[in-house]
Amino acid sequence: MPSHSPKHRSREREARRLESLLQSRGPGPGLLLLQRAGSEGTGSGTGQPPPSPRHREAAPGLRRDSASEDGRMKLNPSLLGIALRSLLAVDLWLSKRLGVCATDDSPWGSARPIMKLIEVSGHGIPWLAGTVYCLVKSDSPAGQEVLLNLLLALILDLVLVGVVKSLVRRRRPTHNKMDMFATFSVDRYSFPSGHATRAAMGGRFFLNHLVLAVPLRILVVLWVCIVGLSRVMLGRHNVTDVLCGFIMGYLQFSLVEYMWLSSNNLQTFLRLCGLK
Repeated sequence: MPSHSPKHRSREREARRLESLLQSRGPGPGLLLLQRAGSEGTGSGTGQPPPSPRHREAAPGLRRDSASEDGRMKLNPSLLGIALRSLLAVDLWLSKRLGVCATDDSPWGSARPIMKLIEVSGHGIPWLAGTVYCLVKSDSPAGQEVLLNLLLALILDLVLVGVVKSLVRRRRPTHNKMDMFATFSVDRYSFPSGHATRAAMGGRFFLNHLVLAVPLRILVVLWVCIVGLSRVMLGRHNVTDVLCGFIMGYLQFSLVEYMWLSSNNLQTFLRLCGLK
């Protein structure tokens, strides 16, 4: 290889001498400024140019956009809560307006005895007692099959309504007078209406398993509606309690149809109970 020129060797000696001098004295202000300028020029060692002023101004805008999106996300649950509270307020207002037989001093207080008679017609005790009596007295296998499934449907209704009332624990309306027929511990709660569930389920049961003339079928539907209306007029329940009770009773009948006991299962059940 060709040898270096004397001029080149003299430059190398000066560079080594300057380097040793800097190492012995430490970095001066000039060198620090040069290093800082170099690091800023290269994007802090990443090889990227420093952000422009336009980019620096856009960053707060991006943060504001993300903050507004978070605000909208937090606003949606509050809108749902407002809608539910509005629905509850309308329910309470309408229930109080329709409670015209809640007390003897109410506008329709004179019709209170009739409403209480309708209340008894939808109570669980008369339904259970009447079904058991007809089941024992019936001699027809087809009639016994229908009555047994009706009895199981009534028991299922009592269990489901009691469980839901214990879980929801909604108090009865404030204008209600606690003089109901044969109450139990869960009856201090309002949601759902047990009379409404029983009326809806019993109405579907009669319309599907009994051969009834058209006027009787119309009377069954009217009875179901009157039972539900009487619960609100007596102040026993709010409107939503009755409406949800109707829906629950309608679905309960579908469950009973799915679990229907045939005649063979009926005979086995009666033998186990000692009724055969």
